Amino acid sequence: MGITGGTRNSLLRFCCLAKNVLGLSLPTVGSLPCHMCIQRQSYQVMASFVLSVDSALLSRSNMYQYQTLLRNLPPTRCMSRTSFELNTDNGVVRFSIGKPLDETGSLTQGKKVAKRVKMSKKAKLNELRFYRLKAKKKINSPNPEVRITYKLEKAKRKEAWLIEKLRKFQVHKASAETHDPEILTEEEKHYLKRTGEKKKNYVPVGRRGVFGGVVLNMHLHWKKHETVKVICKPCKPGQVHEYADELARLSKGIVIDIKPNNTIIFYRGKNYVQPEVMSPPDTLSKNKALEKYRFEQSLEHTGQFIEKLEKELEEYHQHLARFKKVKEDTTQDCLIYR
Repeated sequence: MGITGGTRNSLLRFCCLAKNVLGLSLPTVGSLPCHMCIQRQSYQVMASFVLSVDSALLSRSNMYQYQTLLRNLPPTRCMSRTSFELNTDNGVVRFSIGKPLDETGSLTQGKKVAKRVKMSKKAKLNELRFYRLKAKKKINSPNPEVRITYKLEKAKRKEAWLIEKLRKFQVHKASAETHDPEILTEEEKHYLKRTGEKKKNYVPVGRRGVFGGVVLNMHLHWKKHETVKVICKPCKPGQVHEYADELARLSKGIVIDIKPNNTIIFYRGKNYVQPEVMSPPDTLSKNKALEKYRFEQSLEHTGQFIEKLEKELEEYHQHLARFKKVKEDTTQDCLIYR
């Protein structure tokens, strides 16, 4: 903050007042620089009240009077550490307040932190346009290797992204409770199998797979029936056995039979008691199970696409090797005939 012109009169009054009260000889505004620093500490007696002027202008007697005045000052409390500087260089009065003091008592300069430059909307659009043009050049490149490599890199990035997404749907299995499975005789199994085939109650397992709603429906059926059929559609080869093991663990039921048409017959048990929480906590909800299925389908198709591109790239390299070999053979034949 700079002060010039008529405001210099106030500085002259301040110098005269300091000279009359403290008995100090202060310079005029146009003379050497004058600095005044005030430092105060919270809940402590005032540590120092320094009025630093050029050493040639202060005599020892004045310094003795100044120290005597400091001892008579009252204690100061509840005040923070501050600093005040008065500079009169080149005929301009400058004040600076609030700068911290280092151990030597001099003012410390604050560290400059590099701010992150915020991109404008136009700059972002230009950057996106640049990447799109770059991708378009690779897709429309006359070189087949460039086109295949670009598609392969893009598919691998998507595969890594899908794997990272699927990690969020991994549910930690709860600690297995002590469960004593009942031992059934062959006659009981045959009777339960025939009973389950005749009854029409069933629970569907669709594209979402096994989630909390499937187990809940099984317990609701077991409220009035001993057996329940679980129909798995669509189901990959061998996946029905995985569903049977998972449902037996979650529902504490007994697998009676697995049909060729992907149908599982479950028995509730002789000493069945309906649990208070019929949907296990270590299962996904309906919406999350559907979202997981979509990511799994996308990952499967992306993997097939990557295999296809790798095969195409390998065939292209083999074609180049054959073409190079044929070219070398023709050049050798021409040299021989010459």
